[in-house]
Amino acid sequence: MSARSALRAALGDDIIVAPGVFDGLSASLVRRLGFTAAYMTGAGVAASGFGVPDIGLLTQTEMVERARMLVGVLGDIPLIADADTGYGAPLNVIRTMQQYEAAGVAAIQLEDQAFPKKCGHLPDKELVSTEEFVTKLTAALEARTDPDLVVIARTDARGPLGIDTAIERANAYAAAGADVLFVEAPQGADEIERIAREVKAPLLINLVLGGLTPLESTARLRELGYAIAIHPSLPLGAAAYAMLTTLAELAGRDPKSLLPASPAEFFNLVGLAGWSALGERYRTEGA
Repeated sequence: MSARSALRAALGDDIIVAPGVFDGLSASLVRRLGFTAAYMTGAGVAASGFGVPDIGLLTQTEMVERARMLVGVLGDIPLIADADTGYGAPLNVIRTMQQYEAAGVAAIQLEDQAFPKKCGHLPDKELVSTEEFVTKLTAALEARTDPDLVVIARTDARGPLGIDTAIERANAYAAAGADVLFVEAPQGADEIERIAREVKAPLLINLVLGGLTPLESTARLRELGYAIAIHPSLPLGAAAYAMLTTLAELAGRDPKSLLPASPAEFFNLVGLAGWSALGERYRTEGA
């Protein structure tokens, strides 16, 4: 059975726990430990591979090349791959699907943020309309040539529009044919439970260290019926912590003032404040 077929077959069986991978070492360790799947974190690729925050700075080509490398390292471990907004209009989404599928990923994740996107646990996210994203999602589904390739639709509506709209959007994307639904950044155990009750499709949950979503146990998420739990920041956070503490010791500095406690603080390590200032400087009227 191929890695892609294995992921498709595992959906609806037991909950799939997928640690974040972002480079060859993290992928090698996930393979060695025998996880059911791995998750290519866009935030991790941006920070570790390019030294930039997760605010839509990477291109489709850069992400596809990283996905291809990770697939090669992971072998028979399926890779769930972040594809951000699809990198443009429906035509761009079609090419993104073609490139990710050719790279060998087992699942591709698309989201309804406007371009440039932001990490789901940062403030001030902007969205496209439900109708626009359904069009892009439909283009993606029709571009798929391998029926085993899993298409994940993510909505970031919880932050800017509230939990009711996030659930409405998730159900609209399920009706459009998405295989798995991903409501980003629910705030509180009650919202996690409500999403599980009200979204009528297999669900993915994102557990980010220091993020907006409580870190529920795998047992509890299994009980609620979630299909996939991704842990994108767990290996990355541990690696960053180790590097900061050892390098601070080498430099004769106290690492405590450098250690991040939230996604925003982590991205400040790779220049979030400076990039945000540039974004405001060149923001056009009415944007």
